[in-house]
Amino acid sequence: MALKHEPTAPYHSAQDALRVLEAVARHTTGVTDTELARETDIDPERLTTLLRMLRREGYVEQVTDGAYVTGDALTRLGSAHDREQALRETLQRTLDRLRDSVGAAVYLSRYVDGEIRIAQYADGPTTPVVNEWVDFRYSAHATAIGKSLLGQLDHNSRRDHLSRHKMARLTSRTITSDKLLLSRLESQPPTVPHLDLQEYAVGTVCAAVPVTAGSSVGCLALSLPVEHAHRLRKAAEALNRNAAPVLLSLAI
Repeated sequence: MALKHEPTAPYHSAQDALRVLEAVARHTTGVTDTELARETDIDPERLTTLLRMLRREGYVEQVTDGAYVTGDALTRLGSAHDREQALRETLQRTLDRLRDSVGAAVYLSRYVDGEIRIAQYADGPTTPVVNEWVDFRYSAHATAIGKSLLGQLDHNSRRDHLSRHKMARLTSRTITSDKLLLSRLESQPPTVPHLDLQEYAVGTVCAAVPVTAGSSVGCLALSLPVEHAHRLRKAAEALNRNAAPVLLSLAI
């Protein structure tokens, strides 16, 4: 399986955040924001935004003199014996915050061994998850999640997936032509969220943005009842803007 690497803004933010974390880790007794700006060559205003995000996620802490040191979340992720559990907990906290900020159920999905998997999600009483009436593994052509994941593969890998999963008509809006779907995936800019406008299920709209770290293909998605469809694009943009913490967690 080959990937199409076209870095998005969250990807660049995560990369910059990693540079900041590496610099903080080098200073065991703490480092000031002025020193960090000099060492990382990151604009002070952007550095302030990154440090705010890193503090919120628990990756850095600010001590009494204002200097920054590594935080508990980074220490736990760096520990081999409970890394997987720490990663799940860190991602869940991030997904919960995203759910609350965008006002929608939020999903983290991966493309693993040629199949779509929902790794984690965050929902609530007012933000219910989609009713999975058709297994997501077999409905990539109809879901925002599926289209985002397929969009990160090369042409041959996309065709391989579609050859293994028949493009069934799930609603009157479902695309069932592989030629049309492949054409749309090819022309979709990586910075534009993939949408599902009642293609998977009547009454539900969804959006998804890529979160690819290294060789791992993933995406963040959200779902809304169709009566909130007017919020979909703004919610998707907010999801994309706030994808960096997820990318960062996967990259550490």
